[in-house]
Amino acid sequence: MTTKNKRWTRSEVPTEQTWNLTDLFATEEDWEKELTAIQANVSDVTQYKGRLNNAQNLLNCLVALENFEKRLIRMGTYANLRASADGTDPKNQGDMSRVSAVMATLGAKLTFIESELLEYSMGVIEQFIANEPELETYRKMLEDIMEKKPFTLAPEIEETLAALGEVHSSPYMIYQRSKSSDMTFEPIEDHNGEELPMSFALYEDRYELSSDKDIRRKAYDSFIKTLNQYKNTYAATYATEVTKEVTMSRLRSYNSVTEMLLQSQQVTQDMYHNQLDVIQKELAPHMRRFAKLKQDKLGLDEMHFSDLKAPLDPEFNPETTYEEATSTILEALQVMGPEYSEIMKQGVNNRWVDLADNVGKSTGAFCASPYGVHPYILITWTNNMRGAFILAHELGHAGHFYLAGKNQSLFNTRPSTYFVEAPSTINELLLADHLIKKTDNKRMKRWVITQLLGTYYHNFVTHLLEGEFQRRIYDLAEEGTPLTANVLSEQKKEALENFWGEAVTLDEGAGLTWMRQPHYYMGLYPYTYSAGLTVSTAVVQMIQKEGQPAVDRWLSVLKAGGSMKPQDLIEKAGLDMSKPDAIKGAVAYVGELVDELEKSYE
Repeated sequence: MTTKNKRWTRSEVPTEQTWNLTDLFATEEDWEKELTAIQANVSDVTQYKGRLNNAQNLLNCLVALENFEKRLIRMGTYANLRASADGTDPKNQGDMSRVSAVMATLGAKLTFIESELLEYSMGVIEQFIANEPELETYRKMLEDIMEKKPFTLAPEIEETLAALGEVHSSPYMIYQRSKSSDMTFEPIEDHNGEELPMSFALYEDRYELSSDKDIRRKAYDSFIKTLNQYKNTYAATYATEVTKEVTMSRLRSYNSVTEMLLQSQQVTQDMYHNQLDVIQKELAPHMRRFAKLKQDKLGLDEMHFSDLKAPLDPEFNPETTYEEATSTILEALQVMGPEYSEIMKQGVNNRWVDLADNVGKSTGAFCASPYGVHPYILITWTNNMRGAFILAHELGHAGHFYLAGKNQSLFNTRPSTYFVEAPSTINELLLADHLIKKTDNKRMKRWVITQLLGTYYHNFVTHLLEGEFQRRIYDLAEEGTPLTANVLSEQKKEALENFWGEAVTLDEGAGLTWMRQPHYYMGLYPYTYSAGLTVSTAVVQMIQKEGQPAVDRWLSVLKAGGSMKPQDLIEKAGLDMSKPDAIKGAVAYVGELVDELEKSYE
């Protein structure tokens, strides 16, 4: 047996395929120095402890805090990016542990700000702002803190909880460490008896999308076999995370863990339940049709769970180089105007993107946006056009945070996670629109529609059903049900069965897919993907109808960053998410895409 597709080690990756970390720190030594310096410099902020009793001191303290946090973010991002690029490197692992410890220690020292402010009423805060107009910059931050007032504990308890920050984040750290460094998967064989390497990243980025049923299903079996070996450990890890959240919600006197987790998103329970309920109910019939169409066109006796991401037209999988893909993305995004396009050019030309596949590299894709530097994007480029959609998505995050960072103070850059996936998915929709307009080739158009459906599948099915799974798990946890591997797998499988009905055959392995996502360690994050895509679907339709005025509104929303609550940001774009109309509209659009696909075969 010969082996092909050997994976690079990090040191073998060509420099131009890596991100440029010298924009954060010129050398590792500089980073080390900053890690030491920052621990001493916390006194720049803590000198105001016990003195936040007048407007001038409050302003000085918040300015010092902002400058300090900019440094913390830069220092933490550097370590995180290095660990994401190679999680097997012991130095990177060690540095992440050091950063985590330092962050917990410093976090504990900084809790005094919130604690002292929470002793005041909003009236006193308003008086401070009136006395010192420069505090207006920090108004939203101050208002957000005051909203926590009913749920805040005594200052010394808050400080104790903050000191346990590293312990509280350990379930996520253990999950990530195990996933990147311990999990090994049995290689699979192709039709010629050649061995193909298997990893988490290769499964998610290549084999799951393979047109070869045999390879797809073998890879799935190898994937599930390894997941199964870790299920009890991961169940204990995730159960610890949930227990922590439920305990915290009770300590703080929230009515439920859901109320606590939604508060930080500034989202009402109605908005949350609307996303989960409306999409599951109204999207399921469209997606079952899509699954049936795939089964029919791929000649499958049964539609297995492992077949859901198989290409509809296996002979047609447009390949593209990274250079061609970036050029196409830039063309597609010209509709957003010169200011936005310029940021996109910088992103692809100035090494904001890390694109190689190497051993130890984090799976999936993300965009980190350290304030005052520039965004950093992690993807694994595999020379197919699907990667262009993933890159366009991450560039959407980059454009958003670059504009927000240029137009807002640090504390006003990050909007609620409820909104955060809108600027990324809008780029995918614009790319699809551009590709459809650019071609007369029926198969290419069909392929683009399937990519769009891939985006809706990702956000409205995969992540939404993760959201449904979370909703169930939090209910069980609050009832006192132990979250064993079997309970987690049963709940996951049931959520999938309710959605797919008879259209898809679900094996026991499908129930193990709760182990795939780091998002479960990030509060109620998964469902927000569907909220973002609901917004971007409506905004793209506005841009197509109105042109420039809609683009201008959208750019003003991106520049607003986190200076407004999600509901207000979305209203600024011309939408109302308190009602289910926009969700129903987005689901109807998915139905139209499935109609188009079915027609393309007539």
